[in-house]
Amino acid sequence: MSTPIKQMGRLSVATVLIMMWGCGGASQEQEVSLENTDARLSYGIGLRMGQRMAADGMTVDVAAYAAGLEDAMTGAEAKLTDEEINTEMSAFQERREAEAGAERVALAQSNLEAGSAFMAEMSGTEGVQTTESGLQYIVMEPGEGDSPVAADSVEVHYEGQLIDGTVFDSSFERGETVTFGLTQVIPGWTEGLQLMKPGGKFKFIIPPGAGLR
Repeated sequence: MSTPIKQMGRLSVATVLIMMWGCGGASQEQEVSLENTDARLSYGIGLRMGQRMAADGMTVDVAAYAAGLEDAMTGAEAKLTDEEINTEMSAFQERREAEAGAERVALAQSNLEAGSAFMAEMSGTEGVQTTESGLQYIVMEPGEGDSPVAADSVEVHYEGQLIDGTVFDSSFERGETVTFGLTQVIPGWTEGLQLMKPGGKFKFIIPPGAGLR
């Protein structure tokens, strides 16, 4: 294409996966003296370890944990074999991955429903046009000249937003345009940019499936 596209706006329907791990654990009330260096260091190590385990979603039997620690420090015979310990750790990891997977699926479905509802609402807005693929767009400034084809490279300014208006990427903020081939970006861009003309400014509402490379 002889003249690059210079300006364009973009509004993208996107999903954001936020994983929250629950945590919990048993506790025992115990009077602990922290009057000497060894005690304070030992308490600090235990506290930091506990915080990391809680953040990892582990539910810990504190008494059993203390017993294992004591056996290790005193050289006592272990009450579980390495194989038994590895089995329990593997089972915990599998449970954690299964829970995380279920959360991701539920959140992805929720985001998909929110995105679909947003696009349905936008479809009734004046000025919004929809292509056969489901891509929605608004012509803010038409531009002039020839539209690019899939084999072309284009130069654009853009701003990407979530459906709540949060900006997640912006060439305007960086103060410089971006140049790329139309086949190097997400399908929504590949299709939408071919509707534009040099100097044009569009707003795209990209369905989730068209936002994946």
